[in-house]
Amino acid sequence: MFLSVVSPALAQQSQEQPIELDPVTVTASRAERSVSDIPQSVQVIDRQEIDKQLQQSSSASAALAKLVPGFSVSNQTVSGASESYRGRDLLVLVDGVPLSTPLRDVSRILSLIDLNSIERIEMVAGASSLYGAGATGGTVNFITKKAEPGKPRITVNTALRAFTANAVDSVAPELSASISGKAENGLDYVLSGSGYLGRRTYDGSGRELPSDAMLGQGGGDRFGRVNLLAKFGYDFDAGKRLEFSAGWYYFNQTPRYLTAYSPPYARPDFARPYTGESVLEDTKSLSLRYSDKDFALGSLNIVGFYNNIKKRFNYSTFDPIYNNPVYYSFNPADPTSPYNQTTLYSDRGGVNLTIDTPLDTIWQGAKLTWGSDLIFEKTHQTLTNGQDVFTPLQQVTTAAFGQLQVPLTDRLTVRGGVRFEHFALDVDDFTRPAAYTVVASRQYVLPALRVTGGSFTYSKPTFNIGGTFKLTETSEIFGGFSQGFALPDVGAYTRRAGLSTAYACPIARPNCLPAGASVSYASISPEAQIVNNYELGIRGSRDRFKGSLTGFISTSSQGVTFDPITNTISQQKEFIYGGEFTGEYAATDQLTIGTVLGYREGRYDSNKDGKLDSWLPNNRIATPFRGTLYASYVFDNGVSVRVEGEGFSGRDKAIDLKGTRYKIKPGATMNVALSAPVKGGEAYVSVDNLFDTRFQNPTATSVRNLPVYSWGRTVTLGYRKTF
Repeated sequence: MFLSVVSPALAQQSQEQPIELDPVTVTASRAERSVSDIPQSVQVIDRQEIDKQLQQSSSASAALAKLVPGFSVSNQTVSGASESYRGRDLLVLVDGVPLSTPLRDVSRILSLIDLNSIERIEMVAGASSLYGAGATGGTVNFITKKAEPGKPRITVNTALRAFTANAVDSVAPELSASISGKAENGLDYVLSGSGYLGRRTYDGSGRELPSDAMLGQGGGDRFGRVNLLAKFGYDFDAGKRLEFSAGWYYFNQTPRYLTAYSPPYARPDFARPYTGESVLEDTKSLSLRYSDKDFALGSLNIVGFYNNIKKRFNYSTFDPIYNNPVYYSFNPADPTSPYNQTTLYSDRGGVNLTIDTPLDTIWQGAKLTWGSDLIFEKTHQTLTNGQDVFTPLQQVTTAAFGQLQVPLTDRLTVRGGVRFEHFALDVDDFTRPAAYTVVASRQYVLPALRVTGGSFTYSKPTFNIGGTFKLTETSEIFGGFSQGFALPDVGAYTRRAGLSTAYACPIARPNCLPAGASVSYASISPEAQIVNNYELGIRGSRDRFKGSLTGFISTSSQGVTFDPITNTISQQKEFIYGGEFTGEYAATDQLTIGTVLGYREGRYDSNKDGKLDSWLPNNRIATPFRGTLYASYVFDNGVSVRVEGEGFSGRDKAIDLKGTRYKIKPGATMNVALSAPVKGGEAYVSVDNLFDTRFQNPTATSVRNLPVYSWGRTVTLGYRKTF
């Protein structure tokens, strides 16, 4: 495992040779820096480790769950619902470009990342403002492959994955191919394409899993997925480079059955065929990057990007507990509208400017990273008949930042900075469609309601300061304070406008509201959120050991919580804390053992009286403790074996002053992978959930507080070769 700061594989170090730190750079900080200079928890996952993860799963969230101690258990679907980092949102970048839709945060990004096209993953923990809104928990940057000098390189990876409960109906093929090359005239290219088919999925008891266990999110079965990447670059000279990148993320799921949302667990409703449209992702991303290391003011980097995003969600029907309210058909005997399925459309583009200026004339080794951002976003979401479900939104974000790094001594380096961000939000008028609800066994209609918009602004400076102190050449203490700034999910607030009994009508009089009744965005709008992050840790290596130990605290006076039972969003004071440990030891030249451990817990002010009176809901923190233990052995003939155990704690906490509890059960599983050199390539076989254990997926369960079971035993057979 490649974690924290060490690049060479430990198993390849000789016993006499000490482990040395590499000057690993982390572009997630918007400028190249040694990890040893970053006063936050940093993890870098290299290509070798990514290949190991691909032997077991093509899921980026599954890889993060195993390798990053603060990340939640993967929910094993196309959605990222309730997947979090340290109990907060994780900002996801691809080559520094965000794929998020912050005006309507629908949590579907990580599942779209194609690990076959990724060279390395860089993770920086804690709230940050470097890339703007969204990084309240941390920032992860997926950096795509780069061309290498020489003749074209072709890499092919193919695999078959199946559940042992029913291999015939679950076998799912995967194929990925890439070609890259770099000519002597400075031109280079990377072309990559991957295709995946998903079929039926099963739990540890051999029961088929539902296609939409988390309600409206989509699932992990019966899908086709395509990822395409094209990168073209030109080096004008050793310091100047122009690079164009285009990516396509496509996913199409065709459920066969509706899902039964009732105890004891979510399951396919085989008596009710699925009647909605497919679950769809169709996202295109373009970027153009210019860099100049010989710029007059230092190193210059300009990135322009544009994302065109379309996301369609699952069709679902009324359930008095788990799916209440729904858009109304005006037939109380069958209240769900046939159009009760939504599609999100978002166009987002912008320019990021970063300049890294050396200040050696003032202080030897000092650097100032500064720049600005300009981002435009337009987002709306409709039912399948074209009706808007929230106010169409437009936002222009402008920001400027400065980050100073100063080596005060040979051992002590301090960093500090400020970013000022301004959101100019335009909220259109719209009419929220009519809905149907049941409250205390009584039926109500929530008539169509006019929502008035307007123009609104939000702005705030955020600050960070921290430092690193070298204990030895290969280890350091780090710590600091950082802030993140975000505007909560505006679309979710306006989508719920007037969805309360205050605007309810009896079934017999479905339009009882007075003429001209309306609600304004100003009366329901969220407040911008500032998150404060405090962190202290130690990392490094000695002899055959490398590792890190970190403690953190995260606070906010306007934390955001969603209650799936009442279908409400609230903001309140909250406090999250935890600790993380990663360690790896090369017992011999062939045997490596290691662990990734994380703990997180949090409280919030449920009645807004200023006191932290309750535990955060499970959809923020489902499993306080989780960890991975692993061992790998490399034989002299190149055959490699990896065994790992994954486990997580349960949770049974009172989430409000009434003592409401939704129990999360603990779970554990084991995985095994074997690879061997064959015909100039690598053949591999892996088994996930080796003992076919039946256990509940804590992250998926926390979305609706309804048990959802994890995948049973899966077997993967694959072959990878580079020509």
